[in-house]
Amino acid sequence: MTLQPRILVDADACPVKEEIYRVAYRVAVPVVVVSNAHLRIPVHPLISRVVVDDGFDAADDWIAAQVDPAALVVTADILLADRCIKAGAAAVLAPNGRPFTTSSIGNAVAVRAIMSDLRAGGDRIGGPPPFSKEDRSRFLSALDAAIVRVRRLTGG
Repeated sequence: MTLQPRILVDADACPVKEEIYRVAYRVAVPVVVVSNAHLRIPVHPLISRVVVDDGFDAADDWIAAQVDPAALVVTADILLADRCIKAGAAAVLAPNGRPFTTSSIGNAVAVRAIMSDLRAGGDRIGGPPPFSKEDRSRFLSALDAAIVRVRRLTGG
C-alpha cells in the first residue's frame, strides 16, 4: 500500500494558509484545513475542511488522530507538534518554516513550559517576533522540501 502525502493544517491562527494552497495546487497534494470555526477555503478538489467542536484541543485531537507516515502537519502549537512527531508524522512545520523534529521537540516543549510558568508568575515577557516575509519564504522552502522527502519515502 502506497501512502499519499497530504498536508494537515492547524488552521485557526495559521498565517500561511494561502501559501499552502498554492503549493498544493502546484504539486497536487491534498490539504485538510482543521479549525474550531468555519473558515473560508478555496473551492478546489485538493482542499477540504474539517470543523471540529469548540472543545479544548478538539482540533489538535483530530489532527493527531489522522497522522501517519505521509502526513505533513503545519502548526505553531508545540504540544500538537510533539503529539504528531510521536504519532509518526512525516514532517511537522511551524508557519515560520522551522521544522519540529524528534531532536528539537523536547527543547521546544521545555521552553514552552518555562515561558508558561513565567507568565503564570506575573512576569511580563514578550511574545514571538512579528511574522515576516522571510518567515513566509522560509516556510515555502521547508514545505517544498518536506513534500519531496515524503514522496521519496512513501513512493507517493
